[in-house]
Amino acid sequence: MPTKKKTEEITDSIMEAQNETEEQNTAPPAAEEPTEKPKRTRKKKTEITETEEQPVNETVEPQTEEKADEEAAAESVKPRSRILTVEAKTEVYTEQTRADIIWHEIQNAYITHRIMTGTLSGVECNDAGHHYAIADYNGFRIVIPLKEMFFDFPTNLHGDEYKEAVMRYNKLMNSMLGAEIDFVVRGIDSKARSVVASRKEAMYKKRQTFYMETDENGMFRIYEDRIVQARVTAVAEKAIRVEIFGVDCAMPVKDLSWDWLGDAGERFSIGDKILVRIKEVERESIKDIYVRADARSVTDNRTDNLSSCKIQGKYAGRVTDTHKGVVYIRLNNGVNAIAHSCLDRRMPGKKDDVSFVVTAIEEERGVALGIITRIIKQNL
Repeated sequence: MPTKKKTEEITDSIMEAQNETEEQNTAPPAAEEPTEKPKRTRKKKTEITETEEQPVNETVEPQTEEKADEEAAAESVKPRSRILTVEAKTEVYTEQTRADIIWHEIQNAYITHRIMTGTLSGVECNDAGHHYAIADYNGFRIVIPLKEMFFDFPTNLHGDEYKEAVMRYNKLMNSMLGAEIDFVVRGIDSKARSVVASRKEAMYKKRQTFYMETDENGMFRIYEDRIVQARVTAVAEKAIRVEIFGVDCAMPVKDLSWDWLGDAGERFSIGDKILVRIKEVERESIKDIYVRADARSVTDNRTDNLSSCKIQGKYAGRVTDTHKGVVYIRLNNGVNAIAHSCLDRRMPGKKDDVSFVVTAIEEERGVALGIITRIIKQNL
């Protein structure tokens, strides 16, 4: 009997399990209907929104791309069509663009401490009594204080001595108007586009390079008997002042030409670049450098012109100088002449045109001796 009960219990449990499985199998279709509907509706909604959004994106994106392409094309065309030039493949800038380019050069020079070159265009004095020079660099105003204008400006003077030095160097600075000078930018103001510079620092750098340092052969770049180019910074009647790579040098009129010159300004002007021969160099230190040079030895001595003069011949010339009754004449044929007497009732003066008779020729000195017969034209 117990076995029958066990078998009946087992069969009952099996039947119950089968009923449960049948209920589970029959229940899902009814339960799935409400759950599947929202899923389907969600999918439809998302599909609808996606399908609705797609045409909008398709219409918007091409417009933005076209606009970007048009802007890029316009930007690429603008620089090319800024200025139409007469000559092909040439660039012409407006004043503003040109000023921006030059200002960029000044900024780079300020960062790199590069030497720049400008023209001395003015001398001014502010309300405090400080004198300074104005240099022009492609239209920009460069301010150079008086102390930074000359390498040998005294720094240990006070009182009246300092005032005298300021006046002396101020006159020298006035005589340099129009000269080409080097400078190093010491400060800039980007808003006002003002520049403060130093000529002294530029001269210091050039002295270091050309007078103190040597080349690959162990030789100085500037030495005796070498021909170099110099800038004329000031011109007087009897002398000129030149700058030879950072060193100022005065040259008397007798060292300028084989021809006798009554006024150095007749042949030389401020801003000229001339060839000179180095006669002497003393370089004890970078602050103590002395140079002596002349321009006469670079040119040929025209002694052959003496052959164009004949004794008792009459020639026209111009008086270059007078000293203690002796008249120095430059004849029109290129010969230097000396006259110890004048037959005209008037005494000849400098720059007078005279008639000269040759009485003797000194080939060693390269001059002709004679008498002034008359004054053709006076220089009043």
